[in-house]
Amino acid sequence: MAKDLIISEIERQNVLNNNIAIKAIQEKLNVPAMLFNGQYCFTKQMVADFYEVDEKTIKRYLKSHEQELKDNGYFLCMGKQLKELKLQYVRDINVPHKARYLGLFNFRSFLNIGMLLSESEKAQQVRSLMLDIAIASINERTGGGTKYINRRDIDYVPSAIAEINYRKTLTSAINKCVDGHPTMKYASITDSIYKAIFRENAKEYKEILKLKENDKVSDTMYAEVLLLIASFENGVGYEMEKQYKENGCQLLSLQDVNDIIAKFANHPFQQPLLNDARAKMASRDLGFRDAYHGNIAEYLRAVTPEEYERFIGDKSIDFDSILEGNQEVLKRLKQAEDE
Repeated sequence: MAKDLIISEIERQNVLNNNIAIKAIQEKLNVPAMLFNGQYCFTKQMVADFYEVDEKTIKRYLKSHEQELKDNGYFLCMGKQLKELKLQYVRDINVPHKARYLGLFNFRSFLNIGMLLSESEKAQQVRSLMLDIAIASINERTGGGTKYINRRDIDYVPSAIAEINYRKTLTSAINKCVDGHPTMKYASITDSIYKAIFRENAKEYKEILKLKENDKVSDTMYAEVLLLIASFENGVGYEMEKQYKENGCQLLSLQDVNDIIAKFANHPFQQPLLNDARAKMASRDLGFRDAYHGNIAEYLRAVTPEEYERFIGDKSIDFDSILEGNQEVLKRLKQAEDE
């Protein structure tokens, strides 16, 4: 999926929230700036000069994208701060003596406006550089592939084990309570659960993530998503057993199970959990894997700085190293895969 920073605010924010990429971009560009109060700052004229546009153009974008630019660090310098800035950079800024404030860009908002300037060839070059560095920052931390970036989350292993355990509850209920061929009915019910949660079945999910035929879908899912699936599977298994007993131990049809799944998915207590899981999967897969889940696109948001830290920053982990030091976990995961 091609990234268009000019059009998509989510794509812009996905770059700007990646602090690892921002540092690398800053080093690469090495733009002259004013160091003030611990951050690099730029006046509107400095921004205009760098992107080779008129200052009026910068003012126009400030008006049309005011909140976005403020959220990313554009601010008004006034009062005591303005006096200090004038003393420190008297030759670099042109501020009327009676001016009460001066608009300043920090480095993130400096990049932000470069993402918006469609009329600037220099800005186009910077956008290309930003995307290259943002992609490289993720690939470098994940060893060149993002298929299993979910495993870099320290919460992944316990969530994976929980999902495995609750899935056994579901499969046990399927075997005991549902009519049909064991392999076919399990695959059908699993697809129905995925459709209820993510509006796409396992095959569709694999196509979106470009997974191989033998890749396991659950191995690529995030910790929160796995816990939601575990909760869902446990609840569906419970309802199946309940209905089976109420029917005098008569086997349920696949349609009976689909009705249970639909009712479970539409229950009010599930909605916050479903919405959260959809938002995390749709947003992280777009931000980290460049994978677009069209059926849950309304849940898209930008990947947060905390999520970047969690999956590619100092808080992320080397999954293989963790398992190497935790042989019991490794055995349990391996055993589950063999069953």
